Amino acid sequence: MCGIVGMVGENLKVEDLVVSLQKLEYRGYDSAGIAFLGDEFEVFKKKGPIDILKNGLKEKGSKGFLVGIAHTRWATHGEPNDVNAHPHTDCRNEIAVVHNGIVENFREIKEYLISKGHKFSSETDTEVIVHLIEEEFEGDLLQAVMKAVRKLRGAYAIAVMHRKVKDLIVAARRGSPLVLGVGNGVGLLASDVTPLLRYTRNVVFLEDGDVAVVKKDGYEIYDMDGNKCERKVYYIDWDEKAAEKGGHKHFMYKEILEDPQALVNALVGRVKGDRVVLEELEPVEDLLKGIKRIKVVSCGTSYYAALVFKYFVENFTDIDVDVDVSSEFRYKRPHVRENDVLVAISQSGETADTLESVRLAKRHGAKIVSVVNVVGSTLDRESNVSIYMNAGPEIGVAATKTYVAELGVLYLLGLKIIELNGVWNEETKTVLDRLVRMPELLENVLRKDPQIRELSEKYKDYNHFMYIGRNYGYPTALEGALKLKEISYIHAAAYQAGELKHGPIALLDPNFPVFAVIPDDSLFFKTKNNVIEARSRNAKVIALGTEGNKSLYEIADDVIFVPPTHESLYPLMMAPVIQLFAYHIADMKGLDPDKPRNLAKSVTVE
Repeated sequence: MCGIVGMVGENLKVEDLVVSLQKLEYRGYDSAGIAFLGDEFEVFKKKGPIDILKNGLKEKGSKGFLVGIAHTRWATHGEPNDVNAHPHTDCRNEIAVVHNGIVENFREIKEYLISKGHKFSSETDTEVIVHLIEEEFEGDLLQAVMKAVRKLRGAYAIAVMHRKVKDLIVAARRGSPLVLGVGNGVGLLASDVTPLLRYTRNVVFLEDGDVAVVKKDGYEIYDMDGNKCERKVYYIDWDEKAAEKGGHKHFMYKEILEDPQALVNALVGRVKGDRVVLEELEPVEDLLKGIKRIKVVSCGTSYYAALVFKYFVENFTDIDVDVDVSSEFRYKRPHVRENDVLVAISQSGETADTLESVRLAKRHGAKIVSVVNVVGSTLDRESNVSIYMNAGPEIGVAATKTYVAELGVLYLLGLKIIELNGVWNEETKTVLDRLVRMPELLENVLRKDPQIRELSEKYKDYNHFMYIGRNYGYPTALEGALKLKEISYIHAAAYQAGELKHGPIALLDPNFPVFAVIPDDSLFFKTKNNVIEARSRNAKVIALGTEGNKSLYEIADDVIFVPPTHESLYPLMMAPVIQLFAYHIADMKGLDPDKPRNLAKSVTVE
């Protein structure tokens, strides 16, 4: 879950390398470092965010270089400090390596290398890679890297440079993403496309087992046997400015405000009249007709979106939708049969557990439908069908606009499956019509920002929170609790409201507020009774409900209203509220919601 940048060219400056690295800081911010080769071979690395490194390099910012690599770290092996920061160098200080992933057999390799006389300075697994390359180097950096990576077990993406090799970087990947930039006289590589957009829109996603030589005027890709490979060039239409704050204090706040546009982008071109048009689904449409069961794998926020999809499809059809957390599914006996359909959801398309779950399902004959934001990502390439979220780059670690976008896509996918299975009636037409109108309603929800900020001020000093909901409200409660705990560090738990009496209600007292998701839906009165139970334990209650329902004032201390919609669509309608509530609390507590501690955005390790 670290970020890698590499650049090869003639008119490059150190500040170019650092600016590019800053666009990957959401992938890790425990430490950062660069190595570059110009008149000299130099390495700089510092604990903490990239700004600390940048300040230390002020006098060198305009210095030119020919080859450079950079890294921002999310620590796995070894605590965050200057020594454990990347790049790591060999015993002769000639080779530098940056690495994303985990080397599972690093202890055995380290023992072997120590026996060969190598000296180690860090606690990281990464350092074994640079010493392995040193051990194998006989004048050809490509061959040395190939020999070294064949000995590695686990996931890795690496970029390697040598002080005596002034015109290239060697990169390799297995299980962790690497992207090459194509054209414009600069050789480029990075962990994702965002640092590349200021130079090019044409990119190549390396495949597992690829080893690439990157030069200023092009690249070559080889497999592990040394055979040249051709890889597809993708055009990325993201605007570079979309990955900037646009005057807002934090990326997270900017991206919450982009929720309505993210939904527009997810829906555009996919609805014609009163029907969903998903041309991407055509290769698996025959499998979806008459299907009895669909499996879904995902993690975190995407898992909660998957639960909405489950409720939605099961409420309109007789299809069973089995939703698994990817990290559990990949180790289960999967009960997947030939031509089963598995839906995999991942914003980055690089989530390690989801990818392994997909590979497991494919080995059992399943067809994969992915919901993904990044075109050309590993999940995209390994799926039979991909439906893109089209949310654009999301920099804040906590998913916001991508949650809205993936919900939008999943509603469309659900509606198409419902139609393919012979259920299309006035109610489903109503759902689609209200889904199409939802972006405008989300703009109205965002206008409640001042009220939500005021409530955040009132509740920011509590140490615990309980979120509750029923039916479609339960995934919203889960997502609300996740947002609060991951960026404000307030302990937040989510429960089905009907489960309160089965244990969780014991937690409640005046210092344990409840955030109740209670729209005007078919279970409103059941949920209302659960809220009354919580209030009777002297817990303060925030009710998130439907406009016009004044009865909520009788059972809650505070009420946030959203416009009415079909009950299946309330998870979309309520998304900006739970996001803003968590954001403002984190901001008022003086925390950086873009960089929550211990987290990184793209989880590319198990």
